[in-house]
This record gives sequence, C-alpha cells and structure tokens, in this order.
Amino acid sequence: MIELPYLLKHENICRLEGGNILIGDRRVFPFEKRFEVCSSVAQVAQALRSMVTQGGGPLEVALQTMVFVTRQMQSGDLPSGFSTLADAADQLIAARPTNTTMQRTLQGLLAQVRMFASDPDELAQAVGRHVQSILDGFDRLYHQMGRMGSTLLDQDSLVLTTCFAEHTFLLSLAYAQESGKKIRVLANETRPYLQGSRLTAPSLEEMGIEVQVVTDGMGATFLVEGKVDAYMTAVDLLCMDGTVVNKVGTLSNAIAARYIGVPYYAFSISPDQTKQGRDDVNMEMRSPKEITRCMGLPTTLDSIGGLYPAFDIIPPALVTALVTPKGILKPEQVKRSFQ
Repeated sequence: MIELPYLLKHENICRLEGGNILIGDRRVFPFEKRFEVCSSVAQVAQALRSMVTQGGGPLEVALQTMVFVTRQMQSGDLPSGFSTLADAADQLIAARPTNTTMQRTLQGLLAQVRMFASDPDELAQAVGRHVQSILDGFDRLYHQMGRMGSTLLDQDSLVLTTCFAEHTFLLSLAYAQESGKKIRVLANETRPYLQGSRLTAPSLEEMGIEVQVVTDGMGATFLVEGKVDAYMTAVDLLCMDGTVVNKVGTLSNAIAARYIGVPYYAFSISPDQTKQGRDDVNMEMRSPKEITRCMGLPTTLDSIGGLYPAFDIIPPALVTALVTPKGILKPEQVKRSFQ
C-alpha cells in the first residue's frame, strides 16, 4: 500500500481527544503542525469558515463532529434527541455551502441513524459505526480512482495542478510513479491561502515526487511553451452536465489547456445529482479582506477593497475527462452514469 503524506492521514486531518475535536490547521502547514481545538459544534463551524482545513478535510471533520455530538449527548452536555444531531449538521453545512459532498454525506448519515434517535447510547453507536463505514468507503474509492488516474499519464509527464487536490490526485501520481513512470508537477501557489505551495508541494515532496511551485498567473505560459503534458485538479462540485466547480484560478488554466490541446482531467468522488448545470451553482463570495492580506500581511492599502469569488465554474467543453467512482467519463456521460 502506498504511504499517504502527513496531511492525508486521518489522525492529522482531525481526531477526537479529551472531549474535544482537534482539527489539523492547514493554514500554518508546513511551517507548523498545529491543531485547532474545538469544544462545540459552533467552534467547528467557525473553523470550517476560517479555512482551518480545506479540500477533503471539511467532510472528514463534519463526520467526526457527528460522533462528537452523540458523545456530548451521552454525557449530558447536549440535549438528547435527533434534532440536536440534525441541528449540528445544519451548522456544518452552512459553514461551507459549496461543499455539497459534505452536505449530501451528512444528510445521508442522518437518514441512516434516525431510527436510533430515542436512545442516546444506540444513536452514538449507530453514528460511530456509519461514520467509520463512510470513511472506509471513501478510502477505497480514493485508491480506486488513483489507479484510474495514473493510466491517464504518459511515461514521462509534467503535470500542472491547481490548489490541493488531495487523495485522488496525489494517489494517481504515486501509482503512476510506482509503475515506473517519471512524474513531475507544477503546483501553482493558489492565492489567498496558498494551498498549492503550502499543502500540495510539501505533500508531493514527502511522497518523493518532483515538484516546483509557480504563481497563479504562470500556468498559461508553461502550457504555451509545450512543457505541460496534462492539467489535473480536484472538483469541489460536479454538475450532471459535466460542469466543474473548483478553486478560482482553475478556469484560466482550463481555457489555456484547451487552446493549446493539453488534456484537462478532473477528479470527482461524488457528482451532485441535484445540480444540473451552472445555473444551479450557489457561488461562494468570500471576504475581500482575504485577498488584501496574505499569510497575515497586507498586500495593499487598507482603504482599497477587493473581490473574492472562491470558485470557478468550468464549462464541460473545457474538460477532457472526469475520473469518478464509475470510471473515466466524458462530461456528457456523467448524467447517464450517475442518475
């Protein structure tokens, strides 16, 4: 089994300890390995809004928070009853509205455990059992999709990526390298939280994959120069028509890749069957202060404002293929495969 880097190990994403939830603080990695300590659902929700964890982290944090809530119900720190659990899920979903995988997973969990709501002990056992089953299922899918993704890479590939695509992308590279392919990566820095330079690049280095950091505006230059063999990202949300929603900055690289003829592959573990296309996407606009500062330092005058759409909407025509649990699909195959 391929060894996962530090950031992708369950205990470093989040864990329950001493009546608290400890969330790995990705805002300070790799310079610090620090955990945000939360003792309530409200604090967890605020941590999610504050980008303490990103990528696939919020999903795992949300699931473990459900376990945390049932333990608080058992100890009497929270009122017993299904409504307490449902309210916790609502708070978490509201903290990251674009993360519909988290939303649908939590709603599915609630449906599975509702029958145990009358007994706090039975509810806690059921939630713990189902959360572990969900996490185990995702782990299997990560490796399955990683193996599929590795087949898309040539023997000697330079891959451009955006943001921190986590398990499926990193495992694709690891499986490709394990098969004897030479893999190199250009990771754009990903303003304003710098997930590319702080999360992606150190994780790749830890896995023994050659990586170099570039700024967000450099992708098109390397594509035009013919140095990039594939563009690969995660998907924050995949619509039924093949529309991709991912970190802002993805669209410009996808346009450049299509213009040059470089394939763009996106990884989606859970397409959203309630979203038919871009008109159904609730775009998350974040605080302008997040882009007028970087790593705590001002990048312009305090009197100057900004705009921060957190995500890009990438039309299906720019996507070469999607790596999903149902196989490698063309955008137009998504609806037929998942509905």
